[in-house]
Amino acid sequence: MSVEKATTSVQTAIGVAHSKLILIGEHAVVHGQPAISLPFPLVGVEAIIDYVPGSVKIDSTFYHGPIDSAPDALNGLTSCIKATLEKLDMPCEDLLIRIKSSIPPGKGLGSSASVAIAVIRSLFTYAEEDYTMEQILELAAISERHAHGEPSGIDTLTISSECPIWYKKEEPFDLIEPHGDFHFIVADSGRMGDTRMAVESVSKLIKSAPKRIQSKLERIGELTHRARNALETASKHLLGQLLNEAQKELEALGVSDAGLNRLIYFARQEGALGAKLTGGGNGGCVIALAQNEMHSKQLCEKLKKIGAHAVWSFSLKKKPNQE
Repeated sequence: MSVEKATTSVQTAIGVAHSKLILIGEHAVVHGQPAISLPFPLVGVEAIIDYVPGSVKIDSTFYHGPIDSAPDALNGLTSCIKATLEKLDMPCEDLLIRIKSSIPPGKGLGSSASVAIAVIRSLFTYAEEDYTMEQILELAAISERHAHGEPSGIDTLTISSECPIWYKKEEPFDLIEPHGDFHFIVADSGRMGDTRMAVESVSKLIKSAPKRIQSKLERIGELTHRARNALETASKHLLGQLLNEAQKELEALGVSDAGLNRLIYFARQEGALGAKLTGGGNGGCVIALAQNEMHSKQLCEKLKKIGAHAVWSFSLKKKPNQE
């Protein structure tokens, strides 16, 4: 599902989207600090559109039926579908939208954004219209506002990209080119997080203790700047230390919990160079930096044995033309 091309044939169209991870910068990014996010191709979404007379219907594991009867949890997606059809000057009828996702929802992996982007791509393909990244981001933002309140925009941007993203609100995004190989493990705690609630909780903290919380957010921003440098200079031990430091600040913000901390501390105990939560927190996933490829595989097995719901290993590698 990491191939970002949609295909079409007469009355059928397919759109796909991969997932995303935030390496560092969670929560601080909502308040004007930078963040680094990574495309995560190991899980993704496929949206298949068929011509079926009648109302527009959704077929997914979560819901099957007309979009106008969809549950409130799908308000963002249904609004996004209607806005896309309007943009394409297509009637809201005669479509069956089948959604197949391997992304666990509520785990900080960008499930809602991936679904929206896959569906938008499939609709453009069905209409035989080309799309721009700007159009995708604009339409996907409709779904994300329903899912997360006031999202940073980092999810949709990363899911639309093949490269690590440097993101800061209201500034042009930048692509990061890692030097050296970085081997990561992502472990699912098995518990859903709620990004909207986590973001709102940090906003409330800022109102109650502005100086203290602002200093935490600025510290995460400083660590994120240093993490970019570590990626670009193949400094994996430094990157690991920075991930650990960022986790301390996230714990101080109250967005980590005992279940996440257990996985994080276990990964460090088993030799991870660094480990932290990824995404909104209070449930969801953790990310750990392994020493090398073999260590990554060993750590995956150990995290499974202590109860991680699912574990993935992936790597960022320098491009062949990099020195």
